[in-house]
Amino acid sequence: MAIGERFIQELQERVDIEEVVSSHITLRRRGKTLVGLCPFHNEKTPSFTVYPDTNSFYCFGCGAGGDVISFIRRIDNLDYVEAVKTVAQMAGMSMPEDGYDDTLAKRRMRLLAANREAARFFNACLMDEKNRPALDYFLRRALTPATIRHFGLGYAPDSWHALTEHLRSKGYTYEEMVLANLVRRSDKNGKANYYDNFRNRVMFPIIDLRGNVIAFGGRVMDDSKPKYINTSDTPVYKKSNGVFALNFAKNANENKLLLVEGYMDVIALHQAGFTNAIACLGTAFTSEQANLLSRYAEEIIICYDNDGAGREATQRALNVLGKTGLKLRVVTMSGGKDADEIIRTHGKERFAELLGMAANKTEYRLLQERNKYNLNTDDGKLRFLTAAAQILAECSAIERDIYATRLSNELGVSAESINAQIRSVKTRQRRSDESKRLKESEALIERSFADKNNPQRAANIRAAKAEETLIASLMRNPDFYPKLKDKFSADDFVTDFNKRIMRCLADKLDKGFIPELSLFAREFTPEEMGSVTRIYMSSAELNNTLRECEDCISVLQNAAESKPTDVSSLSAEEYLKLFNKK
Repeated sequence: MAIGERFIQELQERVDIEEVVSSHITLRRRGKTLVGLCPFHNEKTPSFTVYPDTNSFYCFGCGAGGDVISFIRRIDNLDYVEAVKTVAQMAGMSMPEDGYDDTLAKRRMRLLAANREAARFFNACLMDEKNRPALDYFLRRALTPATIRHFGLGYAPDSWHALTEHLRSKGYTYEEMVLANLVRRSDKNGKANYYDNFRNRVMFPIIDLRGNVIAFGGRVMDDSKPKYINTSDTPVYKKSNGVFALNFAKNANENKLLLVEGYMDVIALHQAGFTNAIACLGTAFTSEQANLLSRYAEEIIICYDNDGAGREATQRALNVLGKTGLKLRVVTMSGGKDADEIIRTHGKERFAELLGMAANKTEYRLLQERNKYNLNTDDGKLRFLTAAAQILAECSAIERDIYATRLSNELGVSAESINAQIRSVKTRQRRSDESKRLKESEALIERSFADKNNPQRAANIRAAKAEETLIASLMRNPDFYPKLKDKFSADDFVTDFNKRIMRCLADKLDKGFIPELSLFAREFTPEEMGSVTRIYMSSAELNNTLRECEDCISVLQNAAESKPTDVSSLSAEEYLKLFNKK
């Protein structure tokens, strides 16, 4: 049984989407709406829009949309029931007792329980005397027993079936173990074989903000490859959202986080008293991770390894984090390749000194460019100043003045010349941005035609637009429905996706519900909700009259008698004219 519609509507009324979304991204008011950088795709110009009057959101860049449940479902990678539970907690509401289909939620709980049992198993193996080399590995890295317990470190035995057999003895199925990526399956001679994913590796459990073990990282104790094996994406874990040790760091009572590269760096820093240290899972820092960190800090200090890969990862992290509005600084490692080595070699005091010398984003980028050129030559100066102008063009006017003056004094070039170069760069950037905005607008138009959720739309433009107009009008004007319901049905719709929306809408209207977006979130995926929201929003551009709805019904009833339009042979101008037909 599904969660009742009345409960969902009451939930929607009690939760302010502005408050929920603003806890994840920075929003700025624009008239009756709020805008910000979309958390679901990378962008420089805000296209993510929140509509407080309808408790909904829509991104004009990627097409994501829906209600507050859809937002939580998407940003936290939850199934529908879990998202409802999360929003209900925000609202201080208890879940209904009349039951609901919680199959997915139960499966998720089983996988979390299997992960927790696996973590216990790995930790017990680490403490087993026969596996002493694994414990010695951590002790050689200067970790104390207390730190090992705190992070729940462990060891995966050098066996193909040790964990598999243990979890089987605890009642877990092969399917659950495979879904959790704890066990792998191979098929030979028509027979399924199961074996441990992690073998002969020290283990690092990854724990979410709720204290659940959601994944593992496993490291070899020698120089063999691959050095690390990590849990792949599962129903309870998404690597692009994961942050190691944030469950501890969020309680450090500081407004800044130390972003380091690996598990051992984090653990070494925590042991040394830097309990605000975290690590993204892999060097490909994501916008999801950036938005998550912005909820718990005002400043991020990047402390990546002092090598080529570390510098590249630093630049990627700066690019992604720069969109959040967070204050950013970068530590240049000196005296060791990473935080762990610096602390073991020189002590925590040296690392504290490096933190104090951390450069801001602009200083770091200028330093990286300066190191590329020989500034004792005119050619080197010219090439460096050209690169510096690109960097300073992105800064505020005050920053540009400060750094232009500093570079002028250092290199013997007039500040006026440097500022002129910066202005030239800004002019080119402005033209480039205008071109990009034009392309984005064209892409938006194209996406409205080639809707991936409704692939039939492109070949049935006129009918699809009539369907969407009718849906949008009925959502905004449910009092039209009793006057129209005998004149058409969802079966008159040409496109299957819009037919699904109409059937869902008719069901809600027949039951007497106000057709809000929240009532669609259970029956449509987060991706599909983007298309539903786009249709819902289109009502603002309609006449919203009964006559308009009747005209749409006539179009649909006549559509079966005409062939679909072949849009492949149309020019762009003809395409747009077709779209605008009534």
